[in-house]
Amino acid sequence: MIALSANCLLFQLADGESIPFSAEMVSVELVGDDAALIDPDFIRNAASAVIYYFRHELQRQSVTVSEFTAALAKVLKGFSPALNQGGAATLHVPAIIESDLGHLLFGEGAEGELFFFPRLRAELKAQLRLEPRELRFRGLRDCVKLLAGSRRWTPRCSDLRDQVVEYLRNCLTAEERAEVCAVLVR
Repeated sequence: MIALSANCLLFQLADGESIPFSAEMVSVELVGDDAALIDPDFIRNAASAVIYYFRHELQRQSVTVSEFTAALAKVLKGFSPALNQGGAATLHVPAIIESDLGHLLFGEGAEGELFFFPRLRAELKAQLRLEPRELRFRGLRDCVKLLAGSRRWTPRCSDLRDQVVEYLRNCLTAEERAEVCAVLVR
């Protein structure tokens, strides 16, 4: 299992899947006449505080989207009278989701290619469930060198890089929701 970052929280989806989000990954749309008066940085800080509350005060690593939204709405209503008059906060998935390939290599039971490729497919599937406009996988070069056990780029690294990209292509074509999503691997 991959260790969850201290500033992330697992969001449980309706189908039982859990997806990690940080405060920067959460975007909030405020509904109401005076909602434009609230600064986006303030909302990001409020989301960070709610994540901290669940992680450290309640000792929870996962919440449902409705629990998080309700807690965030309560915090925002405490600071803005405009939201107390019928406004609400709703959680939206960012249009671009970025994943670090290196994080898929580390964790409990992570031993080379045997575990990397299934984790990569699971990561792709989990991110596609959020229906983003674009998925970005970063750290390909470093990830491949770690997988190959090489300090320098070698012909084996080139072959492995091509395998990773081809594997992502094959996984993407097998998914239903992949048609509306661009994937960038770098």
